[in-house]
Amino acid sequence: MNRRNFFRKATWAGAAAVLIPEILKAAIPEANAIPEIPEMKEGTVILFQGDSITDAGRNRKDEDIPNKQSMLGYGYVLFASAKLLADNGDKNLQIYNRGISGNKVYQLRERWEKDCINLKPDVLSILIGVNDFWHQKNGKYEGDLAKYDADYRDLIDYTKNQLPSTEIIICEPFIIAGGTAIDETWEDAFSAYRNVAKQIAKEYNATFVPFQKVFNEAIKVAPTAYWGEDGVHPSMAGAQLMAQAWLKIVES
Repeated sequence: MNRRNFFRKATWAGAAAVLIPEILKAAIPEANAIPEIPEMKEGTVILFQGDSITDAGRNRKDEDIPNKQSMLGYGYVLFASAKLLADNGDKNLQIYNRGISGNKVYQLRERWEKDCINLKPDVLSILIGVNDFWHQKNGKYEGDLAKYDADYRDLIDYTKNQLPSTEIIICEPFIIAGGTAIDETWEDAFSAYRNVAKQIAKEYNATFVPFQKVFNEAIKVAPTAYWGEDGVHPSMAGAQLMAQAWLKIVES
């Protein structure tokens, strides 16, 4: 990185750090109006589920050890977990990350017994959808929007049947406009997948985290490459932004 680029990136970082609360305020103006998770109690088990954005390089060998940094990965799960653990040191929270890179909804369902039901989470956070669209678009998957909708509803129905007391958080799948993996054909088609996630959250009275709105506001402050170069996988700054958005809603 040359000197000019270094100072340019430093300027973006400074602006983003100062304005992240403003980004979140613009994207989530009425957090208290969103169904929220009850106050954390002693021994609360929190499970993050999803694809590579949640996985974020976690160490599978440590996945059964709650709160272990290597198990949490290096993405938004780690940053959100660090804040939760720091703020609730007296409550013995048990936090797990079971995201798997490349997963689509049906693949969550195939491993749900082991990677969700058996953990008996009190709070379950799901971020899934980009691969259901992306892999279909590039010919690696035969699913479509209707299958995404049906598979997601089946997953939530099964979860509620097996874990009726679990509080569910549905995170909005997102893209960061201008990313290297994103072209002009993404926006309208992928918005339908986002709408499915939002509608399911509404129908099942789940907490909804509007990540798309968050990143739409973020690129007004710093360019796409700062938040996630390919437009799908967040950078460190993008992961921190996601964590803060998640926490704003869950802790509101």
